[in-house]
Amino acid sequence: MNLRRQLLLISLLTLVLPWAGVQFIRETETALRDGQQQMLAGTAQAIADSLAQFPEEFLTPQNRTTFGAGQIYAHPLEREPLLDGYLDDWTTSPDSLREMRGVDGTIRYLFGTWRQQLWFYVEVPDQSMVYAGPNNSNDVDSIALTSVGPENETIELRFAPEAPGRIVARRDGNNSDQRIAAHWQDTPNGYQLEGRVPRQVLGPAVGLVVNNARSAGNSVRSSTYSGPQPGRLVTPSPLLQSVLGGYVQAGLRLIVTDRDGWRLASAGSISGGSRRGSRERSGWLRLAYDAILEPGEEAQLAEPDPSGREQQRYIASALNGSMQDSWFRSAQTGRAVVAVAQPVWSGNVQTGVVVLQQGTDAILSLTSDALTRLMTFTLIATLAAAGALLGYASWLSQRVRRLSHGARRALDKDRAHAELPSLAAHDEIGDLSRSFSSVLRQLGDYNEYLRSLASKLSHELRTPLTIVRSSLDNLEHEPLSTEGRRYTERARDGVDRLKGILNAMSEANRIEELVTQAEIEAFDLDHVLRSALSAYATAWPQHAFPYRNAANNTLMRGAPELIIQLLDKLIDNAVDFSHSDADIQTTLREDNGMLHVDIVNSGPPLPDKMRGQLFDSMVSVRAGSASQHLGLGLFIARVIAEGHGGYITADNTDDGVRFSFALARG
Repeated sequence: MNLRRQLLLISLLTLVLPWAGVQFIRETETALRDGQQQMLAGTAQAIADSLAQFPEEFLTPQNRTTFGAGQIYAHPLEREPLLDGYLDDWTTSPDSLREMRGVDGTIRYLFGTWRQQLWFYVEVPDQSMVYAGPNNSNDVDSIALTSVGPENETIELRFAPEAPGRIVARRDGNNSDQRIAAHWQDTPNGYQLEGRVPRQVLGPAVGLVVNNARSAGNSVRSSTYSGPQPGRLVTPSPLLQSVLGGYVQAGLRLIVTDRDGWRLASAGSISGGSRRGSRERSGWLRLAYDAILEPGEEAQLAEPDPSGREQQRYIASALNGSMQDSWFRSAQTGRAVVAVAQPVWSGNVQTGVVVLQQGTDAILSLTSDALTRLMTFTLIATLAAAGALLGYASWLSQRVRRLSHGARRALDKDRAHAELPSLAAHDEIGDLSRSFSSVLRQLGDYNEYLRSLASKLSHELRTPLTIVRSSLDNLEHEPLSTEGRRYTERARDGVDRLKGILNAMSEANRIEELVTQAEIEAFDLDHVLRSALSAYATAWPQHAFPYRNAANNTLMRGAPELIIQLLDKLIDNAVDFSHSDADIQTTLREDNGMLHVDIVNSGPPLPDKMRGQLFDSMVSVRAGSASQHLGLGLFIARVIAEGHGGYITADNTDDGVRFSFALARG
């Protein structure tokens, strides 16, 4: 992994800062919410104590035993509906409709109160309508309200129309009561009835009965209760509503229920406070908030139950006698609601529950601008830090790369150049550059010393070598013993070998100078190769030197005598390493604007460990007596090839070795 990516990964550590900020906001919100819940719990306790003085507004357990099952809740209406048989002008939610089983489908009904009147609405599916007539008033489709009077007498208000429209109820069989009005409306699937009844006409227990006439003498009865008596009619308490109104605050909702959870009073609204945090957020921000902050139950669950009976878990716990709190959060708007349910006790008897709900827009919540700013600022800071580190890493990588390239170029053409980038920088890279420069300067000095060593040795050793040689020549004219002549011959062989070494060293040094000073001329490389190979065939008759020209244009500019010398070194090397009587194949070809010469011979392959330094000075792979070879031939060949703008390579083949050199056309 390069330096830029490493620093980019390190820059991701800056994400710890927004994480720490989010944790702080999360803990702060939890602490503030807990504090708000404690405050609401204290307020709920005070309100419950004040409501305890109105036990008559709650239904005590002793009274509950006088009612049957199937209680009906009458919703408070904000305005008087129009008596037309339709529900669209009622101020209640459509979800407030309750259901019971009917013959031809589900029957839906709703009760409401407006001042001193009880309103009701019923939807009945009926596949065959049977209206009342002069001779038939019993086995007809009808709806009845049943109740129990103060003397425990049964009260029945029966609605049996002769045709759709306005109808008057019959009380207890045949008596018409003009105070009771209703409107019967046919529908494609049956009918619906809307009516109103003075509250004093009915007792505290009210039931709804739907009679579906199938045929004469055959009718099916559906009702809201199953016992002999109807269930209690639960209506809101004006007194409790008035008491709650004195505690209403902005953003605070209060609900009072009886012992069964039926809503007796409700005041205030949790949306009446600040709306600054209640706006709907964008999708990505909502997902980020949901992932960051503590989740709660859906805020919709905090709304009053449309049926009129509060059945949330925290309220159910309060109905069992223990104070309970909860909190909700909207997934769409982020609005959070804190709720507390406190039992209401009248002496030792629990009569109901008071519920307080308050929005948390005033404190830190999901839609808090603080969290939005934190995420925005930290995101910008992280991107800025990552960008700055990436830029710094790019600049640092560029400096290191320039230093690396400078170090590689410092040894171009076998000469060390001590000038490197960033020498004047006062940092670690500058120190590294100066250290490299110092090493390269010493290496250059040593390299120059080695370059001049051959010529110095050749010059210094020739004079004593000449003296030794002349002395040996003079000694031959003196009378010597057989043993003395043997020693003299051995000394002469050593002098000859030393002279050959000096000549080779001089040749290598002279070739480098000739390459730089050679006279450039135009010539035909094909002609030069053919002439040289013809001479090699005469010099080594035991080998064949086949030649193939695969180039279209073999003209180039250079020093042909140096090219022949390069070819001498490679052919001499091929003859030494090839098998006896083996062919030495030479091929001329062109590629990428350069002329290539391939020389292939059979024989032992090149050792892998030597292939990288095969063309260096004083390197030889010869074995046995040939190991005394100085290893300057291939070095000279490389110098000549590079002097002509080319290069030289060596590769193993299936049965031998291939030497190739490339020459620029000039």
